[in-house]
Amino acid sequence: MTLRLGVNVDHVATVRNARGTDYPDPVRAALLAAEAGADGITAHLREDRRHIRDDDIERLARELPIPLNFEMAATEEMLAIALRVLPHAACIVPEKREERTTEGGLDAAGQHNRLQHLVSELTAARVRVSLFIEPDARQIEAALRLGAPVVELHTGRYAELDGDARAEELRRLADAAALAAKNGVEVHAGHGLTAANVAPIAAIPQVAELNIGHSLIADALFVGLGKAVRAMRAAMDAAR
Repeated sequence: MTLRLGVNVDHVATVRNARGTDYPDPVRAALLAAEAGADGITAHLREDRRHIRDDDIERLARELPIPLNFEMAATEEMLAIALRVLPHAACIVPEKREERTTEGGLDAAGQHNRLQHLVSELTAARVRVSLFIEPDARQIEAALRLGAPVVELHTGRYAELDGDARAEELRRLADAAALAAKNGVEVHAGHGLTAANVAPIAAIPQVAELNIGHSLIADALFVGLGKAVRAMRAAMDAAR
């Protein structure tokens, strides 16, 4: 299986919004990433619009030559936007206004009734639903009950740890990926991944896609976005 790379352009919008200008343009960044070999583009429209804005999502859906993965909180507002824009995929993520970035996976097991409506509506509109969850059997079982065709495993803890603790978290991720794939659920992974730490995650055979943003935009400051995307692509392919 060829491992796909989804490039998250949120933090291009973060730089733009810091000065209240219309540049740098996250849509332009997405198009450059596509030219450099990205398989998809991820953008998270947060409730507080701290980076990606509504018009960014509209333009991405209209202009991208590759699939758009719309990250969204489990709210009626975001559901309505997804049903209007109709991205290729919608990844439902936990969201708190006070957090700096997503701090963990969605509690799919504890929010079944709330999530079922969203999953059903998106699926009926032919939007592929993904649930951003911790690498935990209980959460994967919940994704199965909800009928989500994709789970994205949160790799944030793996990225923050080292030594034996990182090795243990990697085992959890590998076990979760194997369990999900065994039950017919496609496995994605992301959060905190860099060119330096991506190889062990990319080597998990059941993982079909990695979604990476912050480290790519950071590297792009020094080498350009195209080169950063190609370097990440090469690191992923080498691990595979």
